[in-house]
Amino acid sequence: MNIHFIAIGGSAMHNLALALNHKGYIVTGSDDVIFEPSKTRLAAEGLLPETFGWFSEKITSNLDAVILGMHAKADNPELLKAQELGLEIYSYPEFLYEQSKNKTRVVIGGSHGKTTITSMILHVLNYHNRDVDYMVGAQLDGFDRMVHLTEKNDFIILEGDEYLSSPIDRRPKFHLYKPNIALLSGIAWDHINVFPTFDNYVEQFQIFVDSIVKGGSITYNEEDENVVKVVEASENAIRKLPYHTPEYSVENGQTLLDTPEGPMPIEVFGKHNLSNLAGAKWICQNMGIDEDDFYEAIGTFKGASKRLEKIAESPSCIVYKDFAHSPSKVAATTKAVKEQYPDRKLIAFLELHTYSSFNPEFLKEYKGALDPADVPVVFYLPESVAIKKLNPVTAAQISEAFQRDDLTIMTDALAFKDYVYAEDYDNTVVLFMSSGNYGGLDLEAFKRHLENN
Repeated sequence: MNIHFIAIGGSAMHNLALALNHKGYIVTGSDDVIFEPSKTRLAAEGLLPETFGWFSEKITSNLDAVILGMHAKADNPELLKAQELGLEIYSYPEFLYEQSKNKTRVVIGGSHGKTTITSMILHVLNYHNRDVDYMVGAQLDGFDRMVHLTEKNDFIILEGDEYLSSPIDRRPKFHLYKPNIALLSGIAWDHINVFPTFDNYVEQFQIFVDSIVKGGSITYNEEDENVVKVVEASENAIRKLPYHTPEYSVENGQTLLDTPEGPMPIEVFGKHNLSNLAGAKWICQNMGIDEDDFYEAIGTFKGASKRLEKIAESPSCIVYKDFAHSPSKVAATTKAVKEQYPDRKLIAFLELHTYSSFNPEFLKEYKGALDPADVPVVFYLPESVAIKKLNPVTAAQISEAFQRDDLTIMTDALAFKDYVYAEDYDNTVVLFMSSGNYGGLDLEAFKRHLENN
């Protein structure tokens, strides 16, 4: 097949392009800007566009399909040309469904934890040499790409994102996969620019559960009351399989998971990650991995990229960074780190970066999220608010939202860097949380600073 990508440089899109190229398809693409690591990875496979920009002449009747990324606009000249020629135009999730409609589709959904759960499942399957197709939102150790597609594999594991499919398809991605086996980890309001009310957001998960193939199954977190309501309300003819956080303990900075064979040390930590582990275990068992084999493999799982990732360690200080940015993720991550290191001072640096986090009403959702931190710091750039064409957010609004009298709020990148470097890191654990880049703070340079002091 001859496939053209409009907006080939995105994290998900370039991985799909690499997967199709590996499968033997003829792949071309366009984008107006491509960042690393997408740029280097596309160039290595000869897929990097020679010139950045949009070129309607690239769209011809010889194309079998066009895949449209969210980064493109509805008036993109290449899209308009494809529509004019009557070509098949797919969103990213639509094309994944086309590639997997004859397979058993395993879809992992939820406001939080879906990347980690998908990564755990793939790690266990890979450990036991079980080859499956997949799409996951983070780069994993032992995997070349985040997307893998074949003709021969019976299963495909899909991370089920609730964000929109494309500029011309406003359905959430996970509505399009029609899973045979599904998991729902939790529901906590997010993406308020798309789902302006909590009820509207929850409705997307109701549609997801109802989209499961008749006779299929939903494995769900019974400790999340919103999840329980959605699953129990569904009249879909599916099996409903609850899971809960397993018993565990923490000794000297090491998490021990209770198993039938006794306490087992694991690399990940925090109640939310133990809950993720329980969900992954039941999905793996649905796919033919028995409990003993699951435990053997999961003990070597070090976590998904950007999810509670240890980036530095010295005798006096341990540093983690995490993709956490929504209130529920920030709360779970901060609590997990404090639980793991109760005798260390926890310094938490949170960058507010997303559309939702600059909304005054949504800000209130952060109440208590940084409570486990001994030193809580919130950083944001007023320019980021302006770029998103939102009303300015004040320090008073942020302080009121978090309900911490000792909260430090910073709005200047250089001042934030100075603050980070000046802090006393004796007997501390440091947590950086953001989906951004902390105003350009070089974490590698900060790591060297810690090592030299």
